[in-house]
Amino acid sequence: MLSVGFRALFRREVLRFVRRPKNTFMPPAITNVLYFAVFGVILGGRIDEIAGYPYILFIVPGLIVLGAISNAFENASFSIFHGRWNEYIHETLTSPLSYAEMVVAYVGASAVRGLVVGIIIAAVGRLFVPIGFEHGLFLIATMVVITALFAGLGIIGGLVARDFDDLTVMNQFILRPLVFFGAVFYSLETFEQGWQVTLSLLNPMVYMVDSVRYGLLGHSDLIGVGVLPAPYADFAPLFALGILTTATGLVLAIDVYLFKIGYGLTD
Repeated sequence: MLSVGFRALFRREVLRFVRRPKNTFMPPAITNVLYFAVFGVILGGRIDEIAGYPYILFIVPGLIVLGAISNAFENASFSIFHGRWNEYIHETLTSPLSYAEMVVAYVGASAVRGLVVGIIIAAVGRLFVPIGFEHGLFLIATMVVITALFAGLGIIGGLVARDFDDLTVMNQFILRPLVFFGAVFYSLETFEQGWQVTLSLLNPMVYMVDSVRYGLLGHSDLIGVGVLPAPYADFAPLFALGILTTATGLVLAIDVYLFKIGYGLTD
């Protein structure tokens, strides 16, 4: 059973962004209206179908991933850094909560924000094109895993950052470029050179975008490019989800360890 302290910390972190919808929910909604209008309606009308799907529908999963993980990362990194900056995180550290409970509370609240933003983007997308859910359970599992993963990375970012500019650099100049090169606006199957596919597969965002696309559309580039041997090709989405789940567990373990040794928390 969840402790009172855990519920209190989780509730505080959720209320932090729920009470400021103009800062947390409106920007991604407006930004994605522009994405869909420009890339989907204007450019999409000039681009042939990709993998048998209208271009505007094909890019929806990538935009959902971009919004969800960016907000999960931003929420966690800002919460940790702001707590350090104003020194009220010390009250959390001296509470009877275990380090694991602290980490899960921060990660859980940040993942909730990422999931809500993902739902908002999907709702915006439905205004432009019908969106189905081919593998609903797989999609839910993927979204939970990737938002938790980036919330965990956000905690590390919040501990490492020395000023607010560092948080902006991490999100805008590291995270977002990786997503844009993660097969959001194109299919891996369009590459003619094998090295192009191999290079793309080194980008972890490819596995996230592909997993969400598989959950929404039932299409996976990882199956088409042969990530796994032919007899097991159809298991590529599960393989990707397994990798992401393992990475999430590892990042959360690192978070707990950093809290335990007090890294960056008492600077």
